[in-house]
Amino acid sequence: MRKSNRVTYASLTITPNDDLVYDQSVKSVQSRFGKHFSMYINGERWVSSGDQIAHHSPVDNRIILSYFPNGNRDDAKMAIDAARAAYGKWGSLPYKDRVKVLRRAADIIIERRFELSAWMAYEVGKNRSESLAEVNEAAELIRYYCDQMVLNKGFVRKMESPASHQETMTVLRPYGVWAVIAPWNFPLALSTGMTAGALVAGNTVVFKPSSESPLLGYELSRALADAGIPRGVFNFISGPGSTIGAEFQENPNVDGLIFTGSKKVGMQLYHQFAKDYPKPVITEMGGKNPAIVTRKADLNQAAEGIMKAAFGFGGQKCSACSRIYVDADVKEKLLDKLTECILRKVTIGNPVEKEIFLGPLINSEAVQTYTSAVQEAYHDGGRIIHGGHVLTDGPFEYGNYVEPALIEELPPSHRLFRDELFVPLLVVAGVNTLDEALALANRSEYGLCAGIYSKDRNEIKQFLDQIQAGVAYVNRSAGATTGAWPGVNSFGGWRASGSTGKNALGPYYVQQFMREQSRWTVNS
Repeated sequence: MRKSNRVTYASLTITPNDDLVYDQSVKSVQSRFGKHFSMYINGERWVSSGDQIAHHSPVDNRIILSYFPNGNRDDAKMAIDAARAAYGKWGSLPYKDRVKVLRRAADIIIERRFELSAWMAYEVGKNRSESLAEVNEAAELIRYYCDQMVLNKGFVRKMESPASHQETMTVLRPYGVWAVIAPWNFPLALSTGMTAGALVAGNTVVFKPSSESPLLGYELSRALADAGIPRGVFNFISGPGSTIGAEFQENPNVDGLIFTGSKKVGMQLYHQFAKDYPKPVITEMGGKNPAIVTRKADLNQAAEGIMKAAFGFGGQKCSACSRIYVDADVKEKLLDKLTECILRKVTIGNPVEKEIFLGPLINSEAVQTYTSAVQEAYHDGGRIIHGGHVLTDGPFEYGNYVEPALIEELPPSHRLFRDELFVPLLVVAGVNTLDEALALANRSEYGLCAGIYSKDRNEIKQFLDQIQAGVAYVNRSAGATTGAWPGVNSFGGWRASGSTGKNALGPYYVQQFMREQSRWTVNS
């Protein structure tokens, strides 16, 4: 299964046969709109006593994609209890047996990739190439984390023998029950990656997807169930973060928590999760990612990479490029090329259609964020070079569609250079030196991604040495600040972007779900 068509964020290459199967899958999922779904607790499909919540599509808000239970704290307690009961057997299972189950789940995800991609288009508005890339990434995350367990032989290592007939070793062991709280913008890849890291390490999981994307969360549970995950090892619950998240924080049977989402929620969890004694909490939060363009840059390369990173998936990525610092001598040329690139490549519409680059924003609140930011920029003296409009006519009438916005002439101290917006809005400032650009790029509470365009090796070295970011890109036309892939380019942030300094998609990730036990044995 590993040799299946590998659509990645770098290639986004889809064959004619891929298009044919995808279109067939779109028709298949359309026939199942409005279905009622259940949670998955202790190996059984479970319908909460709470209300069933209608889930609408951002593509067309008249479409009810699904109904999911509005879970409550009792549901969360039941799932946590099931995970606790299953932990002993799963955690003591030889790691190779856990790997077998998870690799089967990866194969199942690949087998279902076109259907999952079609659901993703309707659920969060992601276009077909990025949806297919995400589904492939979800499978690759499982496989890569399994490979890390195998490569490290289950993280069991002999130490130096202290004396005759004595041996010492270090063993990484699972914590127990992990709560996984996932975001909506990568509803399968991030959900799968966090879950797989915990599971392969020997932990059991209680998983809550975003209320904006429960369908892909359900599909993850279905893939794991069909792969043979034992009862209680993985539990899927739907419902509001205000109640389920509170249970995760307060229930003593939750041993670890991982969250991807906003800084506000992440910091709340970080401060409140561990009360009686230290417990691991992994928070992967936002970004306000800069790209620097020097006078020695290839401007065509820069324009393409910036456009893709800023406006791919409507800027609804924590890795999205949202601010540019460009040498004043080449600023106007870059803006001309950026505008031309947007006009030529950014087609807007229903993301299931082959030619569409930009689908809808996730909800009406995101549209309001976009509108308010554009109005603020205009009020404060910004020049809107391109875009700035909400699209409401014709095919856009019932969806959340906006134009990419490109804005200059705001001071670098302006809020739009600081605050993460999660919409397709890019602000540009001219600078006189690379030192100035780096100082402005680092003037942020976030430290997730950053990029530079320059042909000068000394400039590139200075950038890499001084930029305060967990992921750095140089001269990348496929994305100025985006495009990480398991085993190729790890992904994680510093400062307000993340709490551990250990990147997902990389070789140090799985160890975060384990703790060390040092063993000294005297053999008689």
